[in-house]
Amino acid sequence: MGAQDVLTRKTGVIVGDDVLRLFEYAREHEFAIPAINVTSSSTVVASLEAARDAKSPIILQCSQGGAAYFAGKGVSNTNQAASIAGSVAAAHYIRSIAPAYGIPVVLHTDHCAKKLLPWLDGMLDADEAYFKIHNEPLFSSHMIDLSEEPVDWNVATTAKYLERAAPMKQWLEMEIGITGGEEDGVNNEGVDNASLYTQPEDILNIHNTLSKISPYFSIAAGFGNVHGVYKPGNVQLHPELLGKHQEHVKAAIGSSLTKPVFFVFHGGSGSSKQEYLDAIGHGVVKVNMDTDMQFAYCSGIRDYMVNKKDYVSTAVGNPDGEDKPNKKYFDPRVWVREGEKTMSARVAEALADFKTAGTL
Repeated sequence: MGAQDVLTRKTGVIVGDDVLRLFEYAREHEFAIPAINVTSSSTVVASLEAARDAKSPIILQCSQGGAAYFAGKGVSNTNQAASIAGSVAAAHYIRSIAPAYGIPVVLHTDHCAKKLLPWLDGMLDADEAYFKIHNEPLFSSHMIDLSEEPVDWNVATTAKYLERAAPMKQWLEMEIGITGGEEDGVNNEGVDNASLYTQPEDILNIHNTLSKISPYFSIAAGFGNVHGVYKPGNVQLHPELLGKHQEHVKAAIGSSLTKPVFFVFHGGSGSSKQEYLDAIGHGVVKVNMDTDMQFAYCSGIRDYMVNKKDYVSTAVGNPDGEDKPNKKYFDPRVWVREGEKTMSARVAEALADFKTAGTL
C-alpha cells in the first residue's frame, strides 16, 4: 500500500481531504514532502519530473515575489496585482500540466506576512470563485506568516483566515516563532535568537484555537531555523523541541496520537540529512526548499554557458568554423533545459533524503 492508495484523486492537484490523508500518511510512515518554490513553467516541470521518476508526491509553491515573477517583471505590483495574477496563472498552469506526470501534487503558496495580506485576500477571492464552479478551491493550501507580530494577534488573525478557508476544506499553514535569515524579500537577519524557538504553550494554544475551526492546518514552528545557506555549525537547530511540543499537546488534549500536530520545516537549506530526519521523526510532513533549488538551477545554466562560451558569444562563427551557425547552442530550449536537469537532480536528492521517494 502506498500514499496514492489513500487518495481519492491519484494524480494532479489534490485538495481537501486528500491533502489531509496525504499528510496523515506521511506522518504515520515518517517521511516529509519537499515543498519546492517555483517561479516559472521551467522550474515547475523540473520539480514534477523528479517526483515522477522517484514515484513521490510533491508540493509546488509560489512566494509573493515568485508569483510576481510568474506574471512578468513588466507588470506593476501595486496592491499586489502582479502577485495575485501570477499566482493564479501558476495555479492554472500547474493544474493543467500536473496530471501528465502521474503523481499527486499539493498546490501551495509561501510566506504571507502582514504587509502582504492583500495578496492572500486576492488568492482567496480566486479560490472562492473557482469553488463555486468546481466545488473545490483553486489552490490546495496557503501559508499565512504573521510570526513577526504579537502572538495573540497572529493566532487570532490566522483563525479568521482559516474560517474563510474552512468551507472549501482548504489547508492553511501558519508560522509561530520567526525563521531567521533572508528569503525573497522577507528579512529576519537581525532578530533576537530567542525568537527562533517556539514555546510548547504557543503550539497548544494554536492547536486548540484552530482545531475548533477546521482540521486542515499545519504549524511552522521555530526550532532555530534560518533561511539561506550557512556553513555547518553556524545555525543551531533543535528539532528535538518539536518532539516536546508533540508530547505537550498530546498530554493536554488527551490525544491517542503520538504526534497530533502537523509540523513544517522552514529554513532547511544547508541542513544535515540527520537534522531533517530528526525533525521528520517528530511530525514534520513538509520541508521547504528554495535556496538550494535556486543554486541548482543556476549551476546547470552556468556550467553550460562556461563550457559553450565560444558557441554562444556570436550568432555565427565558433571553433568549428567562422561560418558555422550557433543556433542550436543559444536556443533557450537547450540551455534552460540544463538548468532543469540540475534542479531536477537536487529535487530527487531531497526526495531521497526525506524518505519521500517510492512512497506512491
